[in-house]
Amino acid sequence: MVPSFSTKPTIVFLDARTTNSGDISFDEISRLGRFTAYDYTSLSDLEERASHADILIVNKFPVDAHAVSVLKRCRYIVVAATGYNTIDAEAVRNAGISVSNVKGYSTASVVQHVFASMFAWLNKPSYYHDEVKKGRWESSDDFCFYDHTIKEVDGMVMGIIGYGAIGRKVGAAAHALGMHVITEARKYSTPIPPFVQLLDLESVFAHADILTLHCPLNEETKEIVNARTLSLMKKEAFLINTGRGGLIHEHDLYHALENNIIAGAALDVLQEEPPRSGNPLLYHPKCYVTPPQAWAGLNARKKLVEGIAENIKSYLTGDILNQVC
Repeated sequence: MVPSFSTKPTIVFLDARTTNSGDISFDEISRLGRFTAYDYTSLSDLEERASHADILIVNKFPVDAHAVSVLKRCRYIVVAATGYNTIDAEAVRNAGISVSNVKGYSTASVVQHVFASMFAWLNKPSYYHDEVKKGRWESSDDFCFYDHTIKEVDGMVMGIIGYGAIGRKVGAAAHALGMHVITEARKYSTPIPPFVQLLDLESVFAHADILTLHCPLNEETKEIVNARTLSLMKKEAFLINTGRGGLIHEHDLYHALENNIIAGAALDVLQEEPPRSGNPLLYHPKCYVTPPQAWAGLNARKKLVEGIAENIKSYLTGDILNQVC
């Protein structure tokens, strides 16, 4: 059914700051109605800002039963992300509100971050840059210096847990670098490239030199990285997580790093974001932690805005794209 509005629909983006820090345009969305974007919205601001909204856009703002009770006019919500765990599906369903997400916008950006993390660990350019700035090269007796063994990726094993769109791109890039690619054996909707070896999950943990996580967070994958699976890994292995913080049992990872069970980790996500309760992984010398930015490349965020606009356009013509609730 095509929604009916007496004037242009009111569209409100409650937490636009992480999507747009000022380097991209919201024009595609603003052309679709009376559009207002707020950098950040607290619960106390919600009624004033959103009670009149016909269409709501949220990123991490929690749409729970209380929020739904405030949304007097809203019948459509677009999540400015792929994950939609901040949406109370039952509450929006009972209120007759449809919800869509945006898929596939960040693949290239995430892949780039995976390899940036890997090379930062293997080559440590920031460390050597700092040493040069300290004057160490100028006072060196040799034409070069290096304080750690620099291992080439050619011939290493890239283990991928979650062989979807992002996992496939990571695998293709790893293969191009001369790496052996392994992932867990299960049914896939599209053919697996011949350079990918399918193993059982435990063998993926055991054989990977670099292990990268790209699976969704659900009951099956929650804390899939834990004391048992970490104990299967090589002592020289490096773990990368650009998926969801809940994929890792963080205490077990800290223990593994402290006791040289694995060599290191790069985490772009944590279980608590921001980590206001404190997290020892933030300060561990073998752990690189970044505030979630793997998804946030310039082109990725432009594609995200385009996806939000496409969802709203379709809704206004009576069709709902990418419906999740």
